[in-house]
Amino acid sequence: MCLLFRPFCADPCSASVQWDVPWLPVALQLQKMANKVEQQRVPSLPRQKSFIPPQIPNPFVHEINLSPVNKLKMVLCGLFLLPLRVILFMIVLLVSWLVAAIATCCCPEKNEKPLEGWRRKVTQTLIGSLGRLLFFSMGFHVRVEGKPATPSDAPILLVAPHSSFFDAIAVIVSGMPSSVSRAENISVPIFGRILRALQPVLVSRVDPDSRKNTINEIKKRATSGGEWPQVLIFPEGTCTNRSCLISFKPGAFHPGVPVQPILLRYPNIQDTVTWTWQGFSVALGLPVTDHTYEDCRLMMTAGELTLPMETGLVEFTKISKKLNLKWDSIKKQLEVFASIAGSCKGGRIGIEEFANHLKLPVSDVLRELFSLFDRNKDGTIDFREYVIGVAILCNPANTEETIKMAFKLFDVDEDGSITEDEFSSLLQSSLGVPDLDVSKLFRDMDADNSGKISYEEFRNFSLNHPEYAKLFTTYLEHQRYYAYMLECEEKEDYNVMVQSAANKLCPISNEEERISVSDKKED
Repeated sequence: MCLLFRPFCADPCSASVQWDVPWLPVALQLQKMANKVEQQRVPSLPRQKSFIPPQIPNPFVHEINLSPVNKLKMVLCGLFLLPLRVILFMIVLLVSWLVAAIATCCCPEKNEKPLEGWRRKVTQTLIGSLGRLLFFSMGFHVRVEGKPATPSDAPILLVAPHSSFFDAIAVIVSGMPSSVSRAENISVPIFGRILRALQPVLVSRVDPDSRKNTINEIKKRATSGGEWPQVLIFPEGTCTNRSCLISFKPGAFHPGVPVQPILLRYPNIQDTVTWTWQGFSVALGLPVTDHTYEDCRLMMTAGELTLPMETGLVEFTKISKKLNLKWDSIKKQLEVFASIAGSCKGGRIGIEEFANHLKLPVSDVLRELFSLFDRNKDGTIDFREYVIGVAILCNPANTEETIKMAFKLFDVDEDGSITEDEFSSLLQSSLGVPDLDVSKLFRDMDADNSGKISYEEFRNFSLNHPEYAKLFTTYLEHQRYYAYMLECEEKEDYNVMVQSAANKLCPISNEEERISVSDKKED
């Protein structure tokens, strides 16, 4: 394993050699980097291409392909070397637990005050040394490049990429700082007591106020002037396969204090340490994506909905910011997508499944709507395309004005309600299907089973199914275009008829006609 400590200094290009340069605030350094990048920026992509799929399709999957030789090595090491490592590991772990228990005895469970005096020294020196021995017992040889910053220089340490629980070695080599950890980890036997000695900032993923409380706690410790230990954060928030850097959570940058990046590498030929959900490019040579922990949640939800897990990977950060979508909204759309694509292989929607979802036959209008969703024109709609399509195409069209216009068109006799005959006749004519059966769709809209659809029922159904709004506006655009073409044809026929009548009333000689045609050609 290799850890590289990189400072944010006055000259980012020479950061690896100038260790004594005064530290600058993060905001100033980021601004300098932004200015430098701005000078080399390539022209931005057109808006319609701003939702292109990410360079790394799925950073949360890691597969191990072992050769026969490697399998034989595993068997031999498991028989002879593993028992010795396990014995050493358990001895060191129990001694570490005992030391941590002594260091935290008579201390409140909540980290209201920092450990002081001998307690902090025991944590930083003795537990730190035992930690190195613990990782040595597991076969890790750690090489450190660079110099860790002092708490006054950089109160916050950022570690990336995060790919394994073995990344905890960064805590040991950086002087045993506090870490940001899940609240559940503090209850793990033995390991929980050792973690408690580090006084971590605990995060609960089920507490709605946890995010706010975590940010406040990080701010308090980072601005304590050295009273608290440094705070070490894995800003990605989840494990990846190290093929890229996913989006950082902003919590580490809220205090507005200098931070020190710690870059992790595992140079093993056979990667057996990466732990993912399924079995800075300048420094690491890796691409960057907008995947976040929420993509992991969507991926797991997709698996629960019997979809391929990759279906849920939409680059949540990019999608949510550009389309102003919340987590609950995208999760709900995933459930709808699963109900449409449940019978499909590969987690994609074809034209037939799209038509079945809308309870309508395949028609020209429906094909046009489908093609608008199908951004890459491969004949199918994946979940990412579905989310973008609903947000860009359907929701803007699903306005109160559109709903009222559609209701008036269906309400032929203007009695304030729509009968099944009125409903079916308009759909049959608009879709060009004379024998169209819309009884099931009508029953879905008729919430009170009264045999008629009121405006309130029509409105509620339209708001919950925005695809119909775009289908309706597409139909109106077709009608406007058809009317425009008819008008143009009528004008052309009228001009021909007037010219013919004029020729009959005032016939011109062949010579005059020839001269006239010649003049027109010259003109």
